[in-house]
Amino acid sequence: MVINLSNECSLVCDWISEIRDVQIQTDRMRFRRNLERIGEIAAYEISRHLAYEEKEVQTPLGIAPTKVLKEQPVLATILRAGLPLHQGLLNYFDKADNAFISAYRKHNLDGSFEISLDYISCPELENRVVIISDPMLATGSSLVKTIQYLREEGHPREIHVVAAIACTVGIEYVQRSEPNVKIWCAAIDEELTAKGYIVPGLGDAGDLAFGTKVQM
Repeated sequence: MVINLSNECSLVCDWISEIRDVQIQTDRMRFRRNLERIGEIAAYEISRHLAYEEKEVQTPLGIAPTKVLKEQPVLATILRAGLPLHQGLLNYFDKADNAFISAYRKHNLDGSFEISLDYISCPELENRVVIISDPMLATGSSLVKTIQYLREEGHPREIHVVAAIACTVGIEYVQRSEPNVKIWCAAIDEELTAKGYIVPGLGDAGDLAFGTKVQM
């Protein structure tokens, strides 16, 4: 299942426009906040597909029947670029457990790259709902490797992926490798460069959010 949140006009379209805009991108705080907003909308949309249970709440004037989440999800993110998107999800799933994965492209001299995963910190994952945030779903390689990495720690019942911008190439790769994963994105682009960058995309989300890094 792939859900493009900008298929219907909403404020998500405004935020995507701003994070793509080279003039507005110079404001790092605004860039981070817009990713956070996209995460908040994605959290709300995903919450509509989760399991709920009945609960009676004591008010000052009586008992109110309500519905609450049956269980809290695990929010996982790929460091460092995923942090603002993760924060948006955490703003809404504020009781969730959290997982953090270090995954990055290790570039070779010939221009190719490999996905390097050096670190993971996560709670119990067995039979749980896991929501992974990664702002740019490009080739899909780092995401699939991250999911495989998480499966070594446990076997989630459901996996949702939240991206600001996804490329059709990456989506198809994830669907082939992990057919049961649900992908939620704020926009979908068609083109991917030979170096694995989305076009038109927005550039390097991690650099735009936190500053330029030294290439490893």
